[in-house]
Amino acid sequence: MRRTFLKAIAFGIASALCTLPGWSQAAPVELEFYYPVAVGGPITKIVDGMVDEFEQSHPDIKIKSIYAGTYQDSVAKALTAYKGGHAPQLAVLLSTDMFTLIDEGAIMPFDPLTKTDDDRKWLDGFYKAFMANSQTGGKTWGIPFQRSTIVMYYNKDLFKEAGLDPDKAPGTWDELVQMAGKLTKRDASGNVTQWGLEIPSSSFAYWLFQALTTPNDAMLMNQDGNEVYLDKPAVIEALQFWHDLAYKHKIMPTGTIGWGTTPKDFLVGKTAIMWTTTGNLTNVRKNAKFDFGVAPMPKAKRGGSPTGGGNFYLFKSATPAQQEAAYTFVKWMTSPENAAAWSIATGYVATSPAAWETDKMKAYVKEVPQAVVARDQLAVSVAEFSTHDNQRVTKLLDDNIQAVLTNAKTPAEAMKAAQSGADRLLRGYK
Repeated sequence: MRRTFLKAIAFGIASALCTLPGWSQAAPVELEFYYPVAVGGPITKIVDGMVDEFEQSHPDIKIKSIYAGTYQDSVAKALTAYKGGHAPQLAVLLSTDMFTLIDEGAIMPFDPLTKTDDDRKWLDGFYKAFMANSQTGGKTWGIPFQRSTIVMYYNKDLFKEAGLDPDKAPGTWDELVQMAGKLTKRDASGNVTQWGLEIPSSSFAYWLFQALTTPNDAMLMNQDGNEVYLDKPAVIEALQFWHDLAYKHKIMPTGTIGWGTTPKDFLVGKTAIMWTTTGNLTNVRKNAKFDFGVAPMPKAKRGGSPTGGGNFYLFKSATPAQQEAAYTFVKWMTSPENAAAWSIATGYVATSPAAWETDKMKAYVKEVPQAVVARDQLAVSVAEFSTHDNQRVTKLLDDNIQAVLTNAKTPAEAMKAAQSGADRLLRGYK
C-alpha cells in the first residue's frame, strides 16, 4: 500500500514538472543580429519577413534584428558593443570591414562550423569574386549576402532623343565620352539642363574609382591587405580620366556628386547615364517612368568592376550554441532559394550559381534581363578595396580623389599623397 502511494506521488511530481516551461522543452537559442538598414529600399520589411519565415521552420532559434543605420554606423556600433561585452552574435557588415574585424579580434571564421560534406559544398558554392573579400589567411571570415558590382544604368528614351541606339550602351571610354556628349543638353544661356553622365563621389569614392582603375588594368591593393599601389601610372591615368569627364569633356558636373542624389537625378531625367550599385536595380525598376538599360563598366584595356556590399560575420563572443544557431541561420539565408528571393526583392546579386538555376530566378531573368549584367560581370570583377586599418586608409584615398574632383590637387599629387599616407598606416601590418 505504502509502495503504491509513493509511486503515485512520484508520478504526480514528474507530471507537474513536465508541464513547467524549461522542462517540457529547451528554451530557444536567442541571437542578436545587426543589420545596416540604410542601404536603400524597403529592406527592413524584406529582412523581417525572412526572419519570420526562418523562425517558423526553426522554433528552437529566436532572432532579434537590430537595424543599426548605415554600414559605417553598423560597424561602429558592433565594435563598440563588442568592446563593452555586449556584442551581437551575427551582423551584416561591409565585406571590406573584414580586416578591421579580424584586427579587433571581434569575429571568428566559419570554417570550424563546416563539418559535413554538405557544409563544405555550401561554402564552396559562392562566386569566387565575392569570396575575394571574404577569405584571407586560408580562412573564411565572411559569408557573401547582399553583394553587388557597379553597373551602368542608362535612359533609353533619352538615347532615342539624342539619335543614339537605345540598345547600345557605351562599351569603351571613348564611346562613353562621345555618347555622353550627345546626351548633355544646354539652354540658350549655356546652362546644363541634362547631364550625359553622373558618377557619385561624395561617398564610396574609392569604390567608384575602382570602376575606372579595374578597366584600366590597375589593382589598388594586395590580397593580404597590407600593401597598396595608388601611385602607379595606370591608377593616376584613371583618375585623370575621371577628372576630365567634368572639366575637359564637360559631360558630368564638376566637384563631388552625391551618392544618394545620383539615382534621384537619373529617375527625373537630370542625367542620362549613372554609375551605381546593382543594388539600385529594384528601386529603378519601380520608379523609372521610362525604358532603361543596364550595362557593364565600359572598357579601357579590359572589362571589370569591383565587387561590393555586405557579408555575414560571426562574433567570437557567441556561445557554442549561438554559433551553431547563427550558422544555421546564415546557411538558410544564403541557400539557393532564399538567395534568389533576396536578389529578386532587392536587386543585389544572388551570390551563388545555384541560386540562378532556381525556377524563380529563371522566371525573374526572363522578366528582368537587366539582372544578369552584374552576374556576368563577376567573371572580370575584382575585390573591393580593403586593407588593414581600412577606415583610415580608405578615407585617405577618398579625400585625395575628392581633392582631384574639386581641382584642389592634380591626380599625380593626390595619388602620391595617398600612397605615402597609406604606407605609413600599413607599415605595422607587413
